[in-house]
Amino acid sequence: MRAVVQRVDGASVVVAGETVGEISGEGLCVLVGVTHDDTPEKAAQLARKLWSVRVLEDEKSCSDVNAPLLVISQFTLYGDARKGRRPTWNAAAPGPVAEPLVDEVVARLRELGAHVETGRFGADMRVSLTNHGPFTVLLEV
Repeated sequence: MRAVVQRVDGASVVVAGETVGEISGEGLCVLVGVTHDDTPEKAAQLARKLWSVRVLEDEKSCSDVNAPLLVISQFTLYGDARKGRRPTWNAAAPGPVAEPLVDEVVARLRELGAHVETGRFGADMRVSLTNHGPFTVLLEV
């Protein structure tokens, strides 16, 4: 699993004009990509990492300050544009594999005590955020 993690001062995701997920104040906006060999165990590992990684103000984690997370599925994180002009998506897991694993990340975060908002899997989403820093890291498990 791969995640692009941005420290934010608020973020939202809109689908067809409706806000389906939104966090305010300090938190993380997390784009999650799933590949073919990912497992529920990797989803749990990613959730633990997201909850405990010290990337907020003063090297705090979401668990330290009870900061919210906005988690959004994004298969394009496994795009490969090394050859030619058009990316391939071969490394991205198909929806029936990826969706339950993204849901597992969210469920595990909630079990840890996190407030988690989400996008809508497979939808045409509009993501807005204020990146604080800017601060962006790539996590892989």
